[in-house]
Formats: sequence, structure tokens, C-alpha cells
Amino acid sequence: MATPFAFKSTLLACSIAALAACGGNPPGTDAIGSSSGSNLSSSSSSSGRTSSSSTSSSGAGSSSGSTSSSSSSSSSSSSSSSSSSSSSSSSSSSSSSGGQFACPQSPGVAPSGQLTASRVPGTNTNRSDTGLYEGPVWIKGALYFSDFSFNSGFPSRIQTLGADGVMRTFIDNSGSNGLAVDNNGNILAATHDKKAISRYNLSTKAREIIVGQYSGNPFNSPNDIAMSSKGIIYFTDPDFQKSAAAGGQSQTRAYQYDGQTVKVIEQSLYNPNGIALSPDELTLYISGNGVLRAYPIEGNSVGSGINLASVTSPDGMAIDCLGNIYVAEHDQKRLRVISPAGTDIATIKVDANVTNAAFGGANGKTLYITGAGILWKIDLNVVGKPY
Repeated sequence: MATPFAFKSTLLACSIAALAACGGNPPGTDAIGSSSGSNLSSSSSSSGRTSSSSTSSSGAGSSSGSTSSSSSSSSSSSSSSSSSSSSSSSSSSSSSSGGQFACPQSPGVAPSGQLTASRVPGTNTNRSDTGLYEGPVWIKGALYFSDFSFNSGFPSRIQTLGADGVMRTFIDNSGSNGLAVDNNGNILAATHDKKAISRYNLSTKAREIIVGQYSGNPFNSPNDIAMSSKGIIYFTDPDFQKSAAAGGQSQTRAYQYDGQTVKVIEQSLYNPNGIALSPDELTLYISGNGVLRAYPIEGNSVGSGINLASVTSPDGMAIDCLGNIYVAEHDQKRLRVISPAGTDIATIKVDANVTNAAFGGANGKTLYITGAGILWKIDLNVVGKPY
């Protein structure tokens, strides 16, 4: 049965669930086996993130990339989530293990129309220099997010907002941008200081480098990150903070890492930025260079993407349990809520440049939004993913 996360027939000749029948192979299948994927693509519009980076235009299309073995530490996996029903009905829950999030059977009702988020008291930056809040993630009753400066090296720290409403520095000198939670409840971080994907133990705060190279060279500046219930890590690698450390790649890409092998999943989208998984983990979303792009996932392979929507200065994103995508439009000072079919259903406004969002709170229905040294929140009627 079709799910709400399958592409509508008006966008594709077939749904994600039937991609194999449409032919085409996903990029980079020479390393981790092959699977059928969509070969449909469309050209992207030219737009990019402001404030912290410049962008150039690039056409859309499927990417093909070789793979490279990397040093790693294995991460635990849990079973994958099941498909969900439409926004007016219940969503299937995924099984959970450790820190793996599970959507409820009845997640609620999607937002609609024009909404406005409010600043969270006591959370404005105390830095004297200019920077951004980024990468919010809700873990065990608290919000964690990166707080980095535009100074040389882009120094960063991880802040936390607990149930008492007080913001505290959780990890200083984290070098982080986007954050996620792994299947054991620890913090995964896209870290520009080490040009790597890092893990921070939630109890000891100890840092572990998970993967830091592709084809023998460091990454540019890992920016945003997501992990599947299987333990596969997906991340973007633009050049926004490339100068934070020596080395880098010849181009900007998005990758996946399965604990053993790094694989290119997108290299035609210049400066890919936000990345997120649908609740059923059958679709990967990447934003960047003026578009929101959707990629079918079959097994452990990511297929070719299609442009789902045009987005102005796209940044990070959140996903609710109905499958809707909350895309940050950085200098537009808003989130656009876009259905899995590519239809705009709501707009959430803020009063400064915006970077990313995540669901949290006691019932999982509070949307937290990060931006230019500011944190906002808005209570919604739908449960969403914690990063």
C-alpha cells in the first residue's frame, strides 16, 4: 500500500515503493551492492545560504560517486520504522532501541496557514562576536544545540536547555554544527574543527571521531547529519566552514557511512546543507542551492534525487511524524512546511535569520527553532522527530 512518503504520481511516474519497476541505479552502487532507484531528476534553481557562506548555481541530476574505506567505530542499530498513513490519520510507529525515536500511532494534525514562533526567554547568545545557533536535537528531556562564532576557526560549543528553562554550556570547544542522536542516546555531531563526524558521550562528554576522510582526504566541513535505525549515517559536506582546518575535498557532496564505507550520495548539488530522513526511512531529504531534493532509499542504497520544491536560501530542516518537512529559509526568517508531495501547507515566521529546527518537549509537539544567536519555539498539534 502506498505511504504518504511515496512521491505522488504528479511528481514521478511511480512511487518510492515502486521505484524498482522504473529502472535506474543509485549512485555509487559499486561498493555496497546495487539496488534499483529512480533516475529522474530536474534542474535546480540558483539560490543559496546567506550570512555565513556564498553559493553558486548548479544543475540538478543524479550523482555517481566512488567509495572509500575509512576508520570507524561501529554504531548499534535498531529495527527500521514502518510506513505511515496520511496527515489526517495515524502514523505507524517505529521500534526503538537506546536513543532511536519512535513515532506514535496517532501523531496529531499538521499545521496550516501563517504561524509565528516566540523567542525562548533567557536563551539569547552571550557571545560578544557574531555567530549562529545550529543543529538542535532533543535527547532525554533536554534540548542540545551548537553555538558557533564566525571568528577564525569557527569556534563552537554545545549548549543545552533543560526542563528548568536555563541555558547552560554542555560541551565547550565542540567544533560542531549539525547535531543528531545515535541509537544509544549519544550526540552525533557534524564537526568542522576536525572535518569529521564525531560522537559525544552524553554521560562522560568524551569525544570519538567516527569518520573523517573520503578518498584519503579530510571532508570540507560536515554541516548536517541524520542516522537511520540501521545505524547508517547520512551527512552533508559543504564548504561553509572549510577554512576551520587544513585540507578538504575537491567539491561539495553529501555522503552516507555504514560503519565501514563512505559512499557519495549527492555531488551535483552545490553546497548541500540540511539533511533529514522521512519517518519510514524510505526517503532522504537534502536542501541546498535553492531546492529541497528527495531521494528514494532501498535497502542500504540511496537513489537519484528529484527536486521536490524551490526554497530560498535553504538551511536545516525538521520532520514531523506525518512526514511533512519543515525547511529553514535562512534569510527569509521563516520555516516553510512542505508535504511529502511538495505542497506548501504552512509557514512559521521568526524575527531573525533562521538555521534549523527540531521537535521536543514533554509530548514531542514543541518545535524548537535555531537562528542568529536566538532560540524560538512554537507548540504544534503534531509529534515530530527530535532532530
